[in-house]
Amino acid sequence: MKARGAIGAAAVAAALAVTGLIVGYQPVNAVKTSHAGHGFAYSAEQARAIVEQQAAPVRGSEFRANCPASHRKMDDPIVFQNQPGVSHMHQFFGNKTTDAYSTLTSLRAGGTTCNPTADRSAYWVPTLYKNGQPIAPDTVTIYYQGIHDKEKAVAYPQGLRYVVGNSKATSPDQNPAARWSCTTQSPSDRNFLNCPPGTKVETYLDFPTCWNGRDLDSSNHRDHMAFAVGLVCPASHPVVVPRLEFLITYPVNGTGLSLGGTVNGVNVTNAPGYTFHGDFLNAWDAAELQRRVSNCINAGYVCGTDGNPIQQ
Repeated sequence: MKARGAIGAAAVAAALAVTGLIVGYQPVNAVKTSHAGHGFAYSAEQARAIVEQQAAPVRGSEFRANCPASHRKMDDPIVFQNQPGVSHMHQFFGNKTTDAYSTLTSLRAGGTTCNPTADRSAYWVPTLYKNGQPIAPDTVTIYYQGIHDKEKAVAYPQGLRYVVGNSKATSPDQNPAARWSCTTQSPSDRNFLNCPPGTKVETYLDFPTCWNGRDLDSSNHRDHMAFAVGLVCPASHPVVVPRLEFLITYPVNGTGLSLGGTVNGVNVTNAPGYTFHGDFLNAWDAAELQRRVSNCINAGYVCGTDGNPIQQ
């Protein structure tokens, strides 16, 4: 796998240059609602920490799950719980039952696309469109990584949920979490790249590694978590957890790419790449997750989907 590069000033400039590839916004329905739960302006300190974390090497401390695409719905059980059809179109992977009504109990009883099946977590991102047509991911790999203080990392509590990214970004610099690239090539950008023939579009999304140790959620679905500043958890969020990272590859390249999103409360299908965001609701089997954190993250091994070391 190629190196996971950070986005610097040059890449941000490139993102601004390619914004013209995205066609004008078009509503997919006339229903207006608040989508503030996915909009979020990161502080300068947290924005720097996000970019720093993107470049952090994985120091032989990792396990993974392969979670193919499951289904698409205009649902969001974190931001719009019990409100079906209110969200913009999301692509779900992992748990097959995820919808607006999902709870830890329903997810634990549901099936999953993930290998291992011990992972019944719900994962979702905005749907990718190519020339207005929805595109399902080719592959989805969920990494859990020890990038700092791996010996102290603890397993996520069941039911922990949070959101990363800024769906309301109006320019690439407003969403440091967004990261697009092309397979076989190393540069990345906050907006879509024009990937050449023979390559595929891919995106990485990194989640924070510091938890406040108390709350499974917060009013904006972010404040109970924090990105490590200088790869050190702040005193307000002292509990180290593994870094969750999505690696999603789509079977398309070239131009004409857009995302599901919202503009002025109206759902659209052509939001730019720099509005990318993602959600996680933990429904792992608690014992299996703890085994992986202990044997892979804490012990400093790279493990496969079975949770057993494949290299040191």
